[in-house]
Amino acid sequence: MQAPHAPLPKWSVAWPLIAWCLLAGNMAGLAGLAGGWWVALLAAGLVGAVLSAVHHAEVVAHQVGEPYGTLVLALAITVIEVALIVSMMLAGGPQTTALARDTVFAAVMLILNGIVGLCLLAGGSKHREQTFGQLGVSASLTTLAAIAVLTLVLPNYTTSEVGPVYSASQLAFVAVVSLVLYGTFVLVQTVRHRDYFLPQTGEEAHAAPSGVKVAAMSSGLLLLGLVAVVLLAKALAPTIEAAVDRAGAPKAVVGIIIAMVVLLPEGLAAFRAAQANRLQTSLNLALGSALASIGLTIPAVAIVSLATGWTLTLGLDVKSVVLLLLSLFVTSLSLSTGRTTVLQGTVHLVLLATYLFTTIVP
Repeated sequence: MQAPHAPLPKWSVAWPLIAWCLLAGNMAGLAGLAGGWWVALLAAGLVGAVLSAVHHAEVVAHQVGEPYGTLVLALAITVIEVALIVSMMLAGGPQTTALARDTVFAAVMLILNGIVGLCLLAGGSKHREQTFGQLGVSASLTTLAAIAVLTLVLPNYTTSEVGPVYSASQLAFVAVVSLVLYGTFVLVQTVRHRDYFLPQTGEEAHAAPSGVKVAAMSSGLLLLGLVAVVLLAKALAPTIEAAVDRAGAPKAVVGIIIAMVVLLPEGLAAFRAAQANRLQTSLNLALGSALASIGLTIPAVAIVSLATGWTLTLGLDVKSVVLLLLSLFVTSLSLSTGRTTVLQGTVHLVLLATYLFTTIVP
């Protein structure tokens, strides 16, 4: 745990800078000279940037307290993720109309089944049974279910346009509704009912604050690290895509791998919190990240679609709809009692394995 006013570890300062040096080298064309070694260096820089980002997120969280600390990390990485998706859409043109849908769906499934499952399994294995506040989790799941169904399922059943798409007016309406729902959730989480999202036991109390100066430095390094994570993921995407093609796997696997990389900082922070018996913090991070991902991404890509006139494909296929609704249903049941064991974690991880397997073997 961070002691009051303790200096930042040297590695946590060095890795974001190393990651940016690697990005500069990549832009300078070193990838063509170093070949496979350069890919390995980019991957190492990516891992270092993730670990650094998690450390700085914890420093900031200790300073600002809950639930603001978890909100900082969720919002920071989601804003960067949205910027990455929008830039790829603008660069790829009309051929990328399903990119946002695939990315958001992968993020929601990875969070609900992967991050939540690992946290419940790790926490249950170490502490046998963990507790959390039901009111905050219920608010998160209610909002997430509404936004997910409105954006990823309902387009399949509207009749103004043919296909899994919204008309311009419907898309604008759903974008506004998504922002209203997410904005109301943040208001409830941070102002009106902040106590719903606070740790329930003394075991979950945060460490002492690190001091304003240290927290300010960590905030800047957190932003540098998160941007580096996304840009390194983008730089590694062609290599990942080529490997997926050689393996004969579907293109959707590329989106899953990139989503995994982007969610690494949040996932690792949530996992560490669960191991430390801070399950409330862990769930705040996981569910808050899912809400921010879908609640901010859909309005952003809707603006791009309306501005460019491109058709935005949002509706999922039948198999994906079944898995999404099953994941929401199981998450609601497993987090309905305020107590969790390894059983709930195992169920979520089985659903994750099913999602990944049926993506590769549809």
